[in-house]
Amino acid sequence: MRFAKYHALGNDYLVLDPRTVDRGLSPQQIRLICDRHYGVGSDGLLLGPLPSGDCDFTLRLFNPDGGEFEKSGNGLRIFARFLWDEGRVGALPFTISTPGGVVTAQVSEFGRRVTVDMGFVSFSSSAIPVAGPPRDVVDEAITIDDRTFRFCAATIGNPHCVILCDSIDAGLTQRYGPAIERDRRFPNRTNVQFMQILDRSAIRIEIWERGVGYTLASGSSSCVAAAVARRLGLCDSRVSVTMPGGLLDIAIADDWRVMMTGPVTKICTGIIAAESLVLSEQACNELLSS
Repeated sequence: MRFAKYHALGNDYLVLDPRTVDRGLSPQQIRLICDRHYGVGSDGLLLGPLPSGDCDFTLRLFNPDGGEFEKSGNGLRIFARFLWDEGRVGALPFTISTPGGVVTAQVSEFGRRVTVDMGFVSFSSSAIPVAGPPRDVVDEAITIDDRTFRFCAATIGNPHCVILCDSIDAGLTQRYGPAIERDRRFPNRTNVQFMQILDRSAIRIEIWERGVGYTLASGSSSCVAAAVARRLGLCDSRVSVTMPGGLLDIAIADDWRVMMTGPVTKICTGIIAAESLVLSEQACNELLSS
């Protein structure tokens, strides 16, 4: 299997061209490929381009735990850069179908910067989903262990829980993120963002990503957090989102359509050897239980 590895603000993905994949990948094989000791190592795996009936390309996305997920802003920027590197796209916009909806992407600055029309943010409990009566999930309480937070939930094709805080850090995120991700009110689990407002045009977030863990950067998290800041009346329509990995520019329209712009960096290309997908029973058990 041939792969290309990229990172988007420290959030790294492997792109596998399906033409070089002999058969479907099992969750165990995906975990092995993404593992930083037994495999190439990454925050996720992108399988594409795949055929599409109504878009230019189709993409499937997998977390390092082996589970397939709906959408990733960083993953989409990386995939767009991969297509540009392969000569499959140029300067014109193109469409990508994902399980979380269709997006439009455009590559600039010789592939190093990508803009993605991420689609619409919804705060509807039915769309996200969030348990309970149908409603917009805005400024509700959630108690985890010894602390009660105020949160908003939203989706941009995948679920998010955004928590407003006066100050944020990695320790806060790593302590409370895992429990919030799996809280029973989120039937499909959720991505978690702890958000600090800097001014009317800037926020900071720390991210606990569903199926991944603590993450340096996330495109969809940035989009939703910026939309939440605007929904709460704390920010305007253009927001710079700072994360440990760097900064993304987000533009939110009045109808909650979100545009995301940010960098992509190529790391390497290579071939995954077949023997790397075979481990001893003990090693497999240790990996799968981690």
